[in-house]
Order: sequence, then C-alpha cells, then structure tokens
Amino acid sequence: MHDHLIRATAPGIRAFAAVTTKLVEEARRRHDCFPVATAALGRTMTGALLLAANLKTAESLTVRISGNGPLGEIVADAAPDGSVRGYVRNPVVDLPLHNGKLDVGRAVGSGHIHITRFVGLKQPFTGSTALVSGEIAEDITQYLTVSEQTPSSVALGVLIAPDTSTLAAGGFFIQALPDAEEDALIKLETNLRQNPSVSHMVHSGRDAKGILETVFAGLPVNFYDSLDLRFNCQCSRARVQNMLISLGAEELKAMTAEGRAEVCCHFCNEKYQFNTTELAAILKLLQTK
Repeated sequence: MHDHLIRATAPGIRAFAAVTTKLVEEARRRHDCFPVATAALGRTMTGALLLAANLKTAESLTVRISGNGPLGEIVADAAPDGSVRGYVRNPVVDLPLHNGKLDVGRAVGSGHIHITRFVGLKQPFTGSTALVSGEIAEDITQYLTVSEQTPSSVALGVLIAPDTSTLAAGGFFIQALPDAEEDALIKLETNLRQNPSVSHMVHSGRDAKGILETVFAGLPVNFYDSLDLRFNCQCSRARVQNMLISLGAEELKAMTAEGRAEVCCHFCNEKYQFNTTELAAILKLLQTK
C-alpha cells in the first residue's frame, strides 16, 4: 500500500487519516534507528503530516519534541503537499519492552512539545505545552486542547517487524467543530474505545479511508480526495555550498588546508563531501563577491 492521507467530515466533525509505512521505513533506514527510535520518529512525522493537512498551500509546520529521555530531541517538518522529513537526536537507543510494547514514553521522557507554523511572509508562530506522556499522540492532543483550545483526538502508531524494519505505520486526527452534535460525539467516543490500534488497522490492510470508516462506524461520513505522502528533504549540494560560503573565508581556508570537508544533513542523513579543489573554488567564489 502506498503512503497516503485522506480528509473526511462527519456531522460537526472533521478528520484526517494517514498510512505512512514507507516513509517511516525510509526515515528508519536513513538514520539507522533502533526500534524505539523508529516508533518515536515515525509517530512524530505522521502527526506532523496530519496537522499539516489543515494548512494552506504556502504554509508548513515543525513539530519538535524536547524530552529529557535518552532519545533527545525529535523533529519533523511537514507541508500540506504531503512531504515530510525528520530526525531523532539519538537513534540507537535500546530499552526493554514495557508491558510487551516499545517504551516510547520512557525513551522520550518529560519535557515539552513545540509546534511552529510557518505562514508565508508572516512571522512564524510557535506554541508549546508540557509533555503528558511522551507517547507523542497524547502530547499532540494535549497541545491542541491547551494551546489552541481545539477539542481533538490524535492516534499514532508504528509497528516494528522482528528484523527491526517498519511493518506498519499510520495515524488519524479528529477535531470537533462548534456545531458538533452530542449524539455523534458520544458514538465517536464509543468507537474510539473499542477500535484496535491504528498500527494494527494498517497492518491488517486498512487504507486511510478504511481507518476512518472504522473510527466513524455508525455515522455518516463524507470523504474527499486522497493525498500521496513521501519523505522529502530540501537539502542539496547547492544549498550546502551556500552554507559553507556563509561560514566565512577563515573557516573555508581551514577546511581547504585539511584537504576535505563533509557535511551531513540532520533531517535525511545525506552526506555531502567536498575535496580540496572544490573548497578552493568555493573560497574563490566568496572572495569575488
């Protein structure tokens, strides 16, 4: 199943659901994550995509989890076109299972969640709330309730295979609108208590539409166009070269004297290498400006 997101509405409720197995696996592979790091990063990227689906075309957002657990900082950038990138500071954390599950809460620890919205030419806005569990979905739900006064429910899941690859990943995001009917909310809450986890729904073959059909069982639902999702980083050799120029002449001279430089992108782990000749050319370019 390809990664995708779908939008839907029910009486007084709007919802988004996503299948993100392939992009989470690409992030795991790029960063060489251990299982608990894959789960935490995959949940954060999926959550960022679900939140970004509510933005306008020129907007984007960053979700940053700043916990005091062994994983360190977790960051995901997402845009409404379905692109996402992300990293976890310490991807090789290994913890024992907790009640038979990956202990993401302990790996993240206590701290804060920060969500920054980039809205075109306007100043970006950042809101923050304390982490309530470190399990990511509950923390995003709490953020939306406290920081944005939006009654919401977020579910995120990543299922890891015995070989540590990503078996299934996905999530959903539900918001109650001001005109939501009490009966619809009660039915929805009942369904949420009874539904299987979102990662197991994806693993069993449900697509994003199937996830929301399960969540809204017994309620009328309108579905809208599906959006393809992908792991996508904006880094490039040209951007890295501009970054090297910004370091200044002295730093570039030192690199040239060493004979080589390697720059690694935090978000995608792509490595860009520059030899003496290339560094000298960059230095010359800087000096002629």
